[in-house]
Amino acid sequence: MAYDVIVLGLGAMGSAAAQHLAERGARVLGIEQFTSPHDKGSSHGGSRMIRQAYFESADYIPLVLRAYELWRKVERDTSSRLLHVTGGMNIGSRDGELVKRTIAASEMYSIPFEVLEGHAISERFPVVVPQADDVAVHETNAGYLFPEECIRAQLKLAARAGAELNFEESVLSWSADSDRVEVRTSKGTYSAGHLVITAGPWANEALRGIFPLRVTRQVMAWIEPTTGVTPFLPQSFPVFLCEDLQGGPPGYGFPAIDGPGGGIKAAIHGSDVVCTPETVDRAIHASDVQRIIEKLKVRMPALDGKVVRAQTCLYTMSPDEHFVIGAHPQAPSCTIACGFSGHGFKFAGVVGEILADLATTGSTARPIALFSPGRFLG
Repeated sequence: MAYDVIVLGLGAMGSAAAQHLAERGARVLGIEQFTSPHDKGSSHGGSRMIRQAYFESADYIPLVLRAYELWRKVERDTSSRLLHVTGGMNIGSRDGELVKRTIAASEMYSIPFEVLEGHAISERFPVVVPQADDVAVHETNAGYLFPEECIRAQLKLAARAGAELNFEESVLSWSADSDRVEVRTSKGTYSAGHLVITAGPWANEALRGIFPLRVTRQVMAWIEPTTGVTPFLPQSFPVFLCEDLQGGPPGYGFPAIDGPGGGIKAAIHGSDVVCTPETVDRAIHASDVQRIIEKLKVRMPALDGKVVRAQTCLYTMSPDEHFVIGAHPQAPSCTIACGFSGHGFKFAGVVGEILADLATTGSTARPIALFSPGRFLG
């Protein structure tokens, strides 16, 4: 059978692309080397942050506002609850980039927020001990998504709309000419008019190294707070991002989503441990979790507690840490989407919509100039 579009990789972005393409009537084949979701890439661990006050670049805000709409639509269409609003707290020096850029982005797009001074932070969130010059930007509409459930929901909608989804099937090679692509896998050979590559941390291999993508090992830890979880429950505590006092990568975390015994999920946004999905050390070492605790206990002493569990995941990032979305520079019948780790999951729905636009019409009305693949190719 010939397909209109083949999607390689059915994680967050691939499942969304398959959904949007199938819902537009395209004949879609999705291919995934594992089951989906799985715990070998970048879209597992029970929670992903979603926020509107995008300090990384205000260019993301129109996209994330659309992402909120699409997550709510997926919830309605699958009778599920995926997006939980708790509020979000970015805490750091009043003159630091985290605070200044969060405020600037919020003001530019009228994102609801308030600024809490030191004493007001402790009054609102008693488990937080602010540093002398700290302020907190509290964003009303931030919260978290359930990543595994989000992917399952998108795949359900894709299949409902007629997409063929093949799991546990490895891609061996692909080729493309001006209007046709061929994909050879461990189970067969398929052809289509267009190819979408959403390979996550396997993007370097799938794209034959044309972009300088960097894959790093990350560790997520679930910590039992010394105060118990009550002060950290979602109805009273937000998702949070904490500026590092020494200028290193920020720490971040979530409220007690899993209730008593589940711990507070926390991590560090960034790592220097470069790897591949095949070479990553998936064992957890004492030093891994201690780094997380040391970074966060400065402002949240209750997180100097017992580690309930920990897990590795992978970041795949471009040199400027912005996404890569657009036509393959050497194969116009192929669209690529990669470099999302660290802050990409929340955008899955709108990225799927964009990929469907590009695969079917060659353009999109969404603002994606920042993500052009050509920026790395001279």
